[in-house]
Amino acid sequence: MKILNIKNYFICLLITIFLLILRTYDPFFIETARLKSFDYYQRVQEKIEAENVTIIEIDEKSLDEYGQWPWPRNIIADSIVKAYENGAALVVLPILYAEEDRLGKDQYLIDIMKQVPVVLGQSAATKGKGQPVPRGISVIGSDIDSYLFTYPEAIGPVKKLGESAAGVGMLATAPELDGVVRRMPLVIQIKGKYYPTLALEILRLFGGEDSYQVKADEAGIQALRVYGMDPIKTDFNSRVWLNYKYDIPRISLLDKDWSSIQDKIVFISPAAEGLTNTVPTALGIKYSQFIHASTLQMMIDESRLERLEEFAVHELLVSAAISALIIIAALWLPYLWSLSIIICSIYLFPYIGNKLFESNLLYDFTWPVFTTFVTWSSATFVRFVQENKSKKQIKGQFEHYLAPSIVKLLQKDPSKLQLGGDTKELSILFSDLRDFTTISEKFKSNPQGLTKLINQYLTPMTGSVIKYQGTVDKFIGDALMAFWNAPLDDKEHRVNSIRCALDMFNLLSKVNNELDDDSMILKMGIGINSGDVVVGNMGSTQRFDYTCLGDAVNLAARLEGQTKNYNVGILLGEKTIEGIEEVFNFVELDKIAVKGKKEGIKIYTILNDTGLANHGGDTSDHELFINYYKNRVWGEAIKMGVKNSKKYPELKEYYVMMMNRIDHLRENDPGEGWDAIYRLTTK
Repeated sequence: MKILNIKNYFICLLITIFLLILRTYDPFFIETARLKSFDYYQRVQEKIEAENVTIIEIDEKSLDEYGQWPWPRNIIADSIVKAYENGAALVVLPILYAEEDRLGKDQYLIDIMKQVPVVLGQSAATKGKGQPVPRGISVIGSDIDSYLFTYPEAIGPVKKLGESAAGVGMLATAPELDGVVRRMPLVIQIKGKYYPTLALEILRLFGGEDSYQVKADEAGIQALRVYGMDPIKTDFNSRVWLNYKYDIPRISLLDKDWSSIQDKIVFISPAAEGLTNTVPTALGIKYSQFIHASTLQMMIDESRLERLEEFAVHELLVSAAISALIIIAALWLPYLWSLSIIICSIYLFPYIGNKLFESNLLYDFTWPVFTTFVTWSSATFVRFVQENKSKKQIKGQFEHYLAPSIVKLLQKDPSKLQLGGDTKELSILFSDLRDFTTISEKFKSNPQGLTKLINQYLTPMTGSVIKYQGTVDKFIGDALMAFWNAPLDDKEHRVNSIRCALDMFNLLSKVNNELDDDSMILKMGIGINSGDVVVGNMGSTQRFDYTCLGDAVNLAARLEGQTKNYNVGILLGEKTIEGIEEVFNFVELDKIAVKGKKEGIKIYTILNDTGLANHGGDTSDHELFINYYKNRVWGEAIKMGVKNSKKYPELKEYYVMMMNRIDHLRENDPGEGWDAIYRLTTK
């Protein structure tokens, strides 16, 4: 159903505008979703090996060799010497040496650091210990104090160690709101002084420079520059987005072959359990040295990630444009088409984001996806409400005089409110209570009781029709008419109609058990026939109903009436059993011609209670009886009828009726031209 109501478009537009305004405020959940999307990019990108950085790990086997941590500093000093002997470009110790060596080995390490360049670590803290080593940083432009991450104290290295080191960098990280490290500050502030973080300090030494420049304006920090190198663009807090695309090579301190570290910046760092900090990253939990090493390699390669300022505006404009298209699609196109569009949109944005990420650009696909999804959901809901309102109007208008099935059709397609019909093969079922006149007599003074009885009977019968996908056509007193294969197609309409009939007899037993009058037993007859009929809206222009007309319908009604004569619960026309002979245990009872028809039809019943062919047993003796009867072998037919009355107790009364007929035929021989058709004289 197409929705053209301007009000609905306006509602959806207001929702979209609200979402766009919400984005400008960037609440916590939006920011978190955006950051998680950036994590997704990091996880799916192809990893490459870092070319300029290696980590020498103080691992478990190193502890086994040299004893518990902390080690005497001569061991570390010897490792520094070994690193340079193997061609290291620079050695980094991301270790806090805030206290003197308990074994007095500081001097040995100091002597080594005076001979070869070593970078030490220091840390921001709430309580200081030792004096942090400052570094010359000049500011160009506006004041930067209000933009830098600021800490009250610091933990610096032992004074002599700090003075002997070629550089000292802060081991600081700046986790996001969810605790994950995605950005690294390059400069922090402690007590009015500026300190470079470890990666920036290493970069300075790696480039052979002495100092830094910080460029800022009223919007905050714009870039950092190490003299002699290209400016490093940062956010207003001096942070750079980390690119976790590197596999950092690692070797054990105890490995004999260190040749792989030639011309590399080498981190000698604890990596055994409990010796170093672990940090949540986009790739999961990592050791802190991995963060600093990745930051350094990224800046050397100039592969740091960047989120352009114009992206936020672009994301809003794209969200608005796509949302407008989604609103039109959701309110105008079929549901599946609009769903296809939203699915394509949801896949398109991550694809674009990933392509931009390959160029080191961070594009937030979560907001366009979220906006389009919410817009589509809202528009679809508005459409659903509108359609439901329309359906209720139709139902309220027609439910009192149209069948429920046609009301549902009208709700789906109001254009069907016109007279006419189609020719279609249906299976038609008629059911009726036997001896209902006698039953009614018992309720002559209690019409409410009769009504209760009829409702008690018809309610489960109706439920059975619906259960087996049939359409309840009408009720005529205690009689029920139903059909299958309309208005909905049902390839198994013959099977379903028979299953329904069997189920109705099971339900009748339950009804009898629940009757207030124990002496009363309801009995029922069911006739089923299949054939081509006209089905559709029948009646006048003022009042009509969804029903079916045709000879097949009339024959089904006649079959129900003949269940009393043949003393069976179910009678089936020969068209009904076509193609399903192996499903049910059908037995032929007779060949009849209804009043007004010359041609006869075979009629059948089901031999056993389940109706299933594989539970019916042998029917050959019954077939012999029918053949003797058709061929006028009256004596053998009588003998077989007597035998079969015991073999097939459910057909006992049928055989009595047939043997009475045979006795009549023996006295009034129909002759050789007899066609074995029993012609009914009444309807």
